[in-house]
Amino acid sequence: MSATRVAVTGLGVICALGRNREETWTSLAAGRSGIGPLASVDASKLRFRNGAEVRGYDSNEHFEGNKAGLLDRFAQFALVAAREALRDCGIDAAQDRCAEAAVVTGSSLGGQSSQDAGFVDLYMAGRDRVHPLTIPRTMANAGASHISMEFGFMGPALTVSTACSSANHALGLAFRMVRNGEAPFAIAGGSEAPFSMGLLKAWEAMRVISPDTCRPFCADRRGMILGEGAAMLALEPLEAARARGARIYAEVAGFGMSSDAHHITQPSLEGPLRAMRGALRDAGVAPEQVGYVNAHGTGTAGNDVVEARAIREVFGGHAAHVAVSSTKSMHGHALGAAGALEAVATVLALRHGLLPPTANFTSLDPECEINVVANQARPAGVEYALSNSFAFGGLNAALLFRAFANG
Repeated sequence: MSATRVAVTGLGVICALGRNREETWTSLAAGRSGIGPLASVDASKLRFRNGAEVRGYDSNEHFEGNKAGLLDRFAQFALVAAREALRDCGIDAAQDRCAEAAVVTGSSLGGQSSQDAGFVDLYMAGRDRVHPLTIPRTMANAGASHISMEFGFMGPALTVSTACSSANHALGLAFRMVRNGEAPFAIAGGSEAPFSMGLLKAWEAMRVISPDTCRPFCADRRGMILGEGAAMLALEPLEAARARGARIYAEVAGFGMSSDAHHITQPSLEGPLRAMRGALRDAGVAPEQVGYVNAHGTGTAGNDVVEARAIREVFGGHAAHVAVSSTKSMHGHALGAAGALEAVATVLALRHGLLPPTANFTSLDPECEINVVANQARPAGVEYALSNSFAFGGLNAALLFRAFANG
């Protein structure tokens, strides 16, 4: 019996590039970066000044009454993106098959802002209690749980927390649930809101944040830039989508994951290789069929060189023909949500035949000998595209998407 093909039929996103799918794609296609001066915290207390924030976000535009007070910013983003994805796919949440729908989200941090606020109350303000909703606001599964409750989805609902690979792992698990018949429909992706002083100080201590901007694979790159937001994808069996006349953005064709078993923060070559090859093997696709890689591409010294080597080894002589870009140069590194933002970018690139660029690009690092899409989007008819996520702890996840021709 052949495996069920899985279609992407809905997209929802909120990030530094836009408040929805259309705004985000317009920015990606234009190579317009959302990185700028931090506005939500006092940056004078930090060694770095820039981030990729969702600027001007007002929770009252999305949540009535006291609903916003129940949700940390990361969970609000998750719900906003899930609502758009569900509207976009055109499925009525009250349909019978949606009762068993799965919700799989990724988040590295959970409700970091709420946790930070509690610490301020206790240790700086000298209060003897914290907000009574601190636990439900900080728990990493809050986004998945609120999506499940709002839409009445009673199938598997869970959150994956594997640092910067969280969203790709979430999408891969949801893909397998739909492909294997465990769920008739799924909302999957990731959300993150890292702009609280305590966490920013922790990242500052790691000395991996760029003092200016993010320029992956460049000889003069200086580090990553943190980002925030959420992206959710609606996944369902291809035949079910066809039967109801749904718009199909792309197919999820394969998923691969691995562990470096090497070092808690330093990447190794073997792990990314295994994940990328695993995704190709899962789909039964030859390396020569892939035309685009949305790279993990953090702009850090260690990651970019290792990832470039992995791409060259996976694709061999075909590597020169595989276009590569890191959209983190525009929406920042949204940690546990990064893979979901990049999945949306990859799916829309296939849909529109336009590969988003690596923004802020100057000159290629000689150690990163790959075919970088620099500064301007590149028109290209690509059939298969990989989206990579590699995380601290040596946790790797690669998704393979296939273009789909509607009509």
